[in-house]
Amino acid sequence: MSLTNGKVIGSEPLGPTEGKWIKLVKLTYNDYKNQTRTWESAERTTRAKGSGVDGVGILAILEKPTGPEILLQKQFRPPLNQVTIELPAGLVDEGESVQEAAVRELKEETGFVGTVSEMSPIMFNDPGMTNTNTAICSVKIDTTLPENQDPKPSLEEDEFIETFTTPLVTLYAECKRLEAEGYAIDARVGTFAQGIELTKRMNL
Repeated sequence: MSLTNGKVIGSEPLGPTEGKWIKLVKLTYNDYKNQTRTWESAERTTRAKGSGVDGVGILAILEKPTGPEILLQKQFRPPLNQVTIELPAGLVDEGESVQEAAVRELKEETGFVGTVSEMSPIMFNDPGMTNTNTAICSVKIDTTLPENQDPKPSLEEDEFIETFTTPLVTLYAECKRLEAEGYAIDARVGTFAQGIELTKRMNL
C-alpha cells in the first residue's frame, strides 16, 4: 500500500439525507443593518452531545539531541485529491474530554503515549463556510519510556497514515518544500510554521 494510490475517481452532488458525516444547511439571519439574509453552511453531524468541540489536533514535540522536532502525518484527503501534511488529529467521542481525545488519538494514530500540557482556545478554520471547530492540545512525549521506544499505531481499516518528524527550526522551509513536491499543507501546520518563522524574523 502507498499513499500515492489515493485518487478521486468520481464526484456527484450529495443528497440532503445522504450525509453520514456532514450536512448542508441554509441559515436565515439578521445582519448589522437588521436586514434579513440567508447563508449556506456545512455542519458536522458527529459533534458529541454536550460537547462544544468537534475535534482535536495534537501538537507533539519530541526533544532530540539535534533539537526539537514536531510530529506530523501524511494522509490522503479526498476533498483535495491530495496527500496532506497534518498534525495528528481526530474527533472527540461522546463522554470524552478534549484532552482525553488527544491522548487517545495520539496513541491510535502514532503509537506514542503522551500527556496533555496545554489546550488552545477553540478555533474555527473556515467560519465563512462551516461551524466546524477544533482545539489544539500540546502533548508531552517522554521518549525514554519503554512504551515509546518502538511505537506502533492502531489504525482503523479505512485509515492509511504515515507519521514522520521534522525539525522545528526548519518547519517553514519544509512546508514549502513539501508543497513544491505536490503535498497539501494543512492550515494548522502552515500557520504554526509561519508563526515560528515570524518569531525568528522579528526576534520575538
